[in-house]
Amino acid sequence: MSFLKEEWKKILLFIAVFVIVYFLPVGNLRFNNALINSISMLNNYFREHFLLGLFPAMFIAGAITVFLKSSEVIKYMGDKSNKIIAYCFASVSGFLLSVCSCTVMPLFAGIYRMGAGLGPAVTFLFAAPAINLVAITMTTSVLGIKMGLARTLTAVLFSFLAGIIMAFLFRKEEVKRIQNIAAACESGSAAKPAYVNGMFFMSMIALLVFLNWHHKNFLIVTVGIIAAATLVFVLLKYFKKDDYSVWMVSTFEYIKRQMPLLAIGILASGFLLGFEGKDGLIPSSWISSAVGGNGLLANFISSFLGSFMYFCTLIEVPIVQGFMNNGMGQGPALALLLSGPALSLPNMLLIRSVMGTKKTAAYVSIVIILASVTGYVFGNYF
Repeated sequence: MSFLKEEWKKILLFIAVFVIVYFLPVGNLRFNNALINSISMLNNYFREHFLLGLFPAMFIAGAITVFLKSSEVIKYMGDKSNKIIAYCFASVSGFLLSVCSCTVMPLFAGIYRMGAGLGPAVTFLFAAPAINLVAITMTTSVLGIKMGLARTLTAVLFSFLAGIIMAFLFRKEEVKRIQNIAAACESGSAAKPAYVNGMFFMSMIALLVFLNWHHKNFLIVTVGIIAAATLVFVLLKYFKKDDYSVWMVSTFEYIKRQMPLLAIGILASGFLLGFEGKDGLIPSSWISSAVGGNGLLANFISSFLGSFMYFCTLIEVPIVQGFMNNGMGQGPALALLLSGPALSLPNMLLIRSVMGTKKTAAYVSIVIILASVTGYVFGNYF
């Protein structure tokens, strides 16, 4: 019976795919443009963000899993850690890491799976793409000091609130999860002394920041060179052949698990919502007309759509500027700046693979609600 059931599933899947492909409106200009946008978006992400952003982040995540002790992660970011230190560290990290909502995912997955509390991990997940220093600077210069200051203050507050609310909602599940991680056997053979791990991880994070820093000056280049030299020194002096093997296996697991979801999400986002000012299946004029004024509904729509759109790092600023030139209100603009960089359809798929459906739905809902309310208050009272 189970065999027949599985065969029927395959048959029904084949029929569904056949019907969808058969009725595709190939030749329709909007459909064709949406299809081109989805492929262009995937091509742009792989060219501009994979090699310098996501790929190094995958290596860091793989290294976290192999070389960082769960006991250390639990000590500083776990359920019984100092909450002020844990949340502040997670939030401040956003000012240093100039990464998008997808590039931050391997780093989030690494610390979460190694025992970080849900609250600090979620704070880091929101903060890293939402409040990096370069994005805040660009927002201020393009959209004005009021918008730049509002984005900075509310994003920092959001990162704390999102983490605290998530930790409260899932407090019982999280205690069990961290207890299970703490009780699990660790691969002590791969663990490194604290000072070695310190040099190793700091040099890799510094390199990630350097590679993704858009305006490189003498100081930034110097930091990049020092980080690269430190990383080479640590690898040659303290790492053995087996260390490289387990590190590569761990990194490949992240790539294998996350890349298909990422590609599907990017293709869907580009197809539905467009890319670099070009319409997807949903016309941008519909979006502009829906987010005019500063009403609560306009802010919700802006926050909701922003959470599904994919923004390359810093791209959200000119996109918001374009929407504002077409009638978007100040409140919905801020709502989009808060929800857009922190969430995206590809990002949601990756979060679900790490935290599960229930926690992902809660996190997305929290971000959308907070962004909507903040945009409404800002647009009407400031």
